[in-house]
Amino acid sequence: MSTGKMSGRVIGAVEEDALPSLGTPAEGAKPRPPSLLSPSRMGDLNRGRLLQSLFDLGPTSRADLARHIGVNRATITGIVQPLIDDGILVEGEPASSGGAGGKPARPLQFSRDAPQIGAVALSHGSVRTALVSWTGEISALERAAFPTDGGDPGQAVAAVAGALAHTLSAARQPPLGIGVAAAGMIDRDRGVIVKVNLAPVLSGLALGAELEERTGLPVYLDHHPRALLLADRWFGTGRSLRTFAVLYLSDVIGGALQLDGHLQSGPAGAGGELGHTFVQIDGEICACGRRGCWETVATIGWLRRQAQAAGLPGAEEMTPALLAGLAEAGSGAAERLLDLYARNIAVGIANLQQTLAPNHFVLHGEVVEAGERLRAAIEAHVGLLVPPRPGSEPRVLLTDQRGLATLRGAAGIVLSRRLQFQL
Repeated sequence: MSTGKMSGRVIGAVEEDALPSLGTPAEGAKPRPPSLLSPSRMGDLNRGRLLQSLFDLGPTSRADLARHIGVNRATITGIVQPLIDDGILVEGEPASSGGAGGKPARPLQFSRDAPQIGAVALSHGSVRTALVSWTGEISALERAAFPTDGGDPGQAVAAVAGALAHTLSAARQPPLGIGVAAAGMIDRDRGVIVKVNLAPVLSGLALGAELEERTGLPVYLDHHPRALLLADRWFGTGRSLRTFAVLYLSDVIGGALQLDGHLQSGPAGAGGELGHTFVQIDGEICACGRRGCWETVATIGWLRRQAQAAGLPGAEEMTPALLAGLAEAGSGAAERLLDLYARNIAVGIANLQQTLAPNHFVLHGEVVEAGERLRAAIEAHVGLLVPPRPGSEPRVLLTDQRGLATLRGAAGIVLSRRLQFQL
């Protein structure tokens, strides 16, 4: 497989043998315009569609894949065989024919020997790097820290590059690329971290170009919540969902949306700063300098201040999990604060539901560690805040990715961009 960069979207499967003839038209027939897609371009599109289908469906036979993407058996063989030759796909054990006779189908699946993907998870003062397989296995995990306030941004670059070098040294072969999931405002097209309120040293950092120069590999940078959505989309809870939202709820709040199969973002990757949508016109001053942002009433910092005001034990280190534990143990003050926290989270979810109706909201971050008690409370408050509409009952879900979501999502950035997935 080429390591050159690819771009564009899969717009559906195209049959090479169904192209209009470019020869002389029959007498009386109107000349047909030439195809806008070259055969090589159509091959790329069909290959991307097939690989995307394997992520969606899991191990699948050639015949079923042909039906799923709408091509004939000859075309599917032409797509599949090079992928087997390149070590991307393997054929599994023959499936039972169920007594129907005929040769049992051998399902296609991703090979454990396929080129791995370099993944970088960059947060406010630390970085994690890893190799990720096409089936989501994590290996060669490295961690590093760097100062966040002022100072030389070169220290942050050195921390990222050092951890990444250790990780890449464990790769069996040159990786497919490097995906970077970063906090803050991201310019995806230029590979630049525009601004990070909690880590000013990262603001303005052209990390994509820095890493490409050091590694010689294509590097793709995107907003942390969009990476989380890709983790759920390709490897977890969101596989079966055409439309859903992801919310990261911790010391900051961010989000991402997939609507009818398409990952939403503004120009150059703008958007997703849901923590800075307004929920209180004259509320507290946010870290961004504005008043009444969602982050002022639904982050860990807010939770700790409220826990201290309520006299709860361990308030300075309070987390959603600890608060849920206190409520479970019978603390009335903890129960009331947990309910208020759930309601404040639900306010932002209700605004998003009223605007775009994603219906399913997958939660990430420290809020997930509080488990079912908090999840159910959030969903109940959303139900009270959103007018009922048949077929659009909002559901709140907990991600099944937990601590591995950001790294898997960083790998998902590479897969989506390099393989021209329909997003």
